[in-house]
Order: sequence, then C-alpha cells, then structure tokens
Amino acid sequence: MVALTANAAGKTELLLGNEAIARGALEAGVRVAASYPGTPASEILENLAGVAEETGLYAEWSVNEKVAAEVGTAASFAGLRAIVSFKHEGLNVALDTLCHVNLTGTRGGLVVVVCDDPAGWSSPSENDSRAIIQWLNVPLLEPSTPQEAKDMTRWAFELSEQIGTYCVVRSSTRVSHTTGTVILGAIASRDTPAYFDTSKLFVFVPIVKKHADLLAKVEQVKEIFEKCQFNYYEGPERPELMIVSSGSGRLYAVEAVECLQLEKRVGIVHLGTTWPVPAKFLEKQLSRTSRVLVVEEVDPFLERNLKVVAGDSSWLNRDHVIYGKASGHIKPFGELSPEAVIDALVRLTGVTYRPRSKEYDGRAKQVAKGLVIDREIMWCPGCPHRATFWTIKNAFGLDGRDGFVSGDIGCYALDRRGAGGYLITKTALAMGSGIGVGSGLGKLGQFGFGQPVIAVCGDSTLFHAAIPALINARYNASDVIVMILDNGATAMTGFQPHPGVGVNAMGKAAPVVDIEGLCRGLDIPLEVMDPFDITENTKRLAELMSDRDGVRVVIMRRPCALLRSPDEKPPFKVWVDTSKCRGDECGCARYCVRVFKCPGIVWDRTKGRAQIDEAVCIGCGVCTCICPASAIMKEALSE
Repeated sequence: MVALTANAAGKTELLLGNEAIARGALEAGVRVAASYPGTPASEILENLAGVAEETGLYAEWSVNEKVAAEVGTAASFAGLRAIVSFKHEGLNVALDTLCHVNLTGTRGGLVVVVCDDPAGWSSPSENDSRAIIQWLNVPLLEPSTPQEAKDMTRWAFELSEQIGTYCVVRSSTRVSHTTGTVILGAIASRDTPAYFDTSKLFVFVPIVKKHADLLAKVEQVKEIFEKCQFNYYEGPERPELMIVSSGSGRLYAVEAVECLQLEKRVGIVHLGTTWPVPAKFLEKQLSRTSRVLVVEEVDPFLERNLKVVAGDSSWLNRDHVIYGKASGHIKPFGELSPEAVIDALVRLTGVTYRPRSKEYDGRAKQVAKGLVIDREIMWCPGCPHRATFWTIKNAFGLDGRDGFVSGDIGCYALDRRGAGGYLITKTALAMGSGIGVGSGLGKLGQFGFGQPVIAVCGDSTLFHAAIPALINARYNASDVIVMILDNGATAMTGFQPHPGVGVNAMGKAAPVVDIEGLCRGLDIPLEVMDPFDITENTKRLAELMSDRDGVRVVIMRRPCALLRSPDEKPPFKVWVDTSKCRGDECGCARYCVRVFKCPGIVWDRTKGRAQIDEAVCIGCGVCTCICPASAIMKEALSE
C-alpha cells in the first residue's frame, strides 16, 4: 500500500494494472469509490478501500453494480470526485442508472472503470463493452499499460468535470492483471465539502434538450481527443502496412512487429481514446498508407468506426483496404495474442516466420506428458457445494422425474463445467437468474410441465440480484425450491465482504442482514441444512420435491473451506480400506474419483485402488457416505 499513497511525484513503482487505476484516482483527489466484486476488476476497490482511512476516502462494496453507480453519482452530484468500477457484466447491471446519468449530467468528476474479460477467463461471457459505451455517447479511454491506466484515470476526472458527464476507462484482463513500472504523479489535495447545489436539476426532463446537450458534449470531446496525448503514431513515414490498435492489442502489435523485424515496413497507430473517435487524427494517419490492419479485443468496434472515418474522407476505395476481423485476418472471438497478430502480418507482408519446428513441438509434448499433471476444474477439498450438489443429484434420482438445477453465478456454477461428475445445472444466465428462471419454470404446470426444479443461489448473489426474483416467486406462488448456498463469503471473486458477514469494505463492523429473517419476512417456508449431512438432506429434499405447494427455501449453510484456519484441527481422520475398495471393478468405474471428484481422493495406479491424499484432505468426512462399497473410513479426532 505504500506505493499507492506515497506523495512522491517522479518516483517509479511496480504496480498491477488495477493498482495503477487506483493510484490514478488517488492522484486525481477521488473522495468516493464504489464497486461490486468481479474479476478482473476487484483489485481497484480493494486497493482504494485499503487506504481509505489513511486518505480520508470513502469506499464501499455495494450490493450490486447499479447501486454502486448510484453511490458514485450521488457523490458527483454533491461536487465530489468519485470512481465506480466493475467487470463487463457489471456494466449490464449498472446500465439502468448510467443510461440516464449521461443525460442528466454530473458535477464532480465521475469515472466509470469497466474491465472486460476476453475469452471469459473468469466470466460466463466475453462481451465487448465498447458498443454499449458508444451507445451511451460518453468518452471512452483504453489503456494498454499500467502507466497509461494510471494516467488515463487521472485525466478522466478532469475531462469529466470539463464536459459535465462521466467518462469510461475500459481495461481488460491482460491490462488489469499485468504488472509494470509506473511513474507516480503528485496526489491532489481536495478538501472541498460535499454540497448539493439545489439550483441544479439532475433529472432528464426535458428529454429532447438533454439529448441535444449530450450530443453537443460529444462534439466537444471529439475536439479534445484530436490533440490528446494518448493518441500517437510510431513507424516509418510511409509504411507499406499500418496497424491501428488500442488497449492490450497495441502491445501485441508492437511485439509482433518486433518479432518479425518489420519496424521499417509497418507502422503502428496507438489509439487511447476510442469513442468518440478522433476523425481528423485518424484521417492524417490513413494518408500515410494504402493498407491498414486493425488489432483490438474483442469485437470489430474500432474497425467499424475506422471504416466510417475512411469512407467519409474518401480514403476507402478499391486500392485502399482495411483488414481485421471482417476480412478474417484476426479472429472475431476469443482473446488476442502476439501469435495471432504475427499470423496476420505474415499473411499481409509475405515474410517467412517459423517459431519452431513441428518435430520440436512433438518432442516437447511427449516430455510434458510425463511431467505435467493434467488438472481438471473442481471444487476445493471440503467445499460445501460438492456435498450440496451430491445431495441434489441423489434426490433427483430418488424422485425420478428428470429434475434439474436452475443455476446462477458463483463457485457452485462450476457444476456445469464438470467440477463434480454431476452436470445437473442446466441453465445459468446472469446473477439472480437462477431464481428468476426457476420462478418462471415453476408456473408451467398448466402446460404439462412436471419436472422438479431447484433454483440455486449464493449468499452474495442473493443480495446482489436475487431478492426481487425471490419476491416474484412468492408473489406468484411459483412451484420451485430455492436453495441458498450460504458459505459466508463472496468466494469466487476473492472473499470480499457482503451484507451478510458483518464487516464492510473498509474492514469496519457493519450490520448483518439476516437471510433467514428476510425469507421469513416474505412468509416463505424455510429450512436450514448442513450440506455435510448428505443422508438426511437427500431424504428431506426428495420429500420437498413431492410437495408442490409454492416456493420453498432451503438454506445450505456451512463456511467456505478456504475460510478454515490453517491451524484448525480436522474433524476426522479419513482413509481408504483397500480390502474393500473395488478399484476398476466399482459399479461406476472409480465412482469416488470420477464422479465425486474431491481432490483429497486420488487414484493409486500401482495398487489400482483409491487412496486419501493426507496433504490435501481437510478431514470433513463427507466422502465416507458416497462409496458404494463403504471402503472410505473416518475416525473422529479428539479435541
């Protein structure tokens, strides 16, 4: 944290991209920060919250991104600088607010940071946020390095106050989670008291005038972007091919050109402001060449806008060509890489390039086969979700009506990716959608629908987006079992606090919102179960499936296994009785390691039997009830 708060202009520090964004906000004199955790954006608020007391900043984990946007907007209305941050899917949640604030205008500088996740490394989608931001008609900046992330964030506050609306900084996984050197600037001192000027009217009526005002701001920003320091050209005066790139794509382009030694043949336009596009600047760069390659993540956003500029300037014709995703030189999905840009440049320039021979690749794969362990996606040892989904799977089997899970976003969503051999989660859309979809399915009985549906939802997700869906299920008497998986943490994104854990983003005590009390207040039948009690839970869940009388809530409550202290003594000693283990002859072909899939159970190839890895097992004892041969044993450890 020293690097973030050091008021040492000119000092060089090594910062993560998200740390650099946080530092840029501090240099700008930010007073309020709000977010909802989501990779790859989480570290922005985490870092600001960590220095909140020291800097006099207010930081909060809001219950969802829409509320976070409203908290930041409120600070701006009161004349304070505020930053709001979330991942690309969080932008969807915040849109209901942001698509009005662009019209109402702002007062204090308001910066919205959106972190996209190309290839969906930690997301169920790889949506490109830029088209939404263009539709909102607000300024968009795209850093490609931690240095630019810091500088652009700081400048975005000034631009926001200059034009009277919020600005968006779009990062991506590779920018947010890369580490690089950053030259620090001075931290601004801002002690202006918060005051809402009641002579101002922050509403969107009359709408036509507000829309006209927004379009006038766009024209103002265009002129500012034409001379912006974040847009520049590097390369020969008359390149035979020119790359136009932004964000992480710019770094891939630089690496590819250097790798192919094309510095004297290929130039690169570095575009840091991608909406509204600086048309005059781009027209000047287009005049250098007749061929252009656009390199960007994920959609052809820049490519389409560049073609508009080229068409308006009469540059685009039979002899002048723009290559990119539309031409097939860059794939229109997934994450970019230096290799992808190299491949496009090889096709367009005719240079010969072979990174290594096929024989080398073949030998490397053979060597790696014996050294590298192939690891599957799975829940942690002792994860309560594994036990919960095992219970649901068995209950569906007892019921026999082809039941399934309506899923949601969280660690439990790994079921649909094979974390266990269950694969009973058949729908998974957005946060809160598990209960929403379950509520809808539970009203299809009049059309012959008779399958039992269990809608799962985590504790953090419940607070984020599922409460309205739960109310809807209650109000409309939907036949659905809602299962709230309360593990006491926002586990998947890094254990950030939520309204149910009794602490806020700044580490201070906070009121606990009681999930049981919330459900009882809605007059919904409720049961609380321990996920590890698989035998009894299976019986009871099967009974609840046969009771088709409106919404029922089951809270599966046990702390996340990763919250367990390393010094905590395991409850059981667990081992495999090899005389009972059937090995490959087991009725389900290694039932324990192939289906249950706890990392604490491993396969001994030499003996052809399962065994417990004592270095991994946390001694929960759940696995003892899943072996059809009763070969997994446990013994309670004394205190």
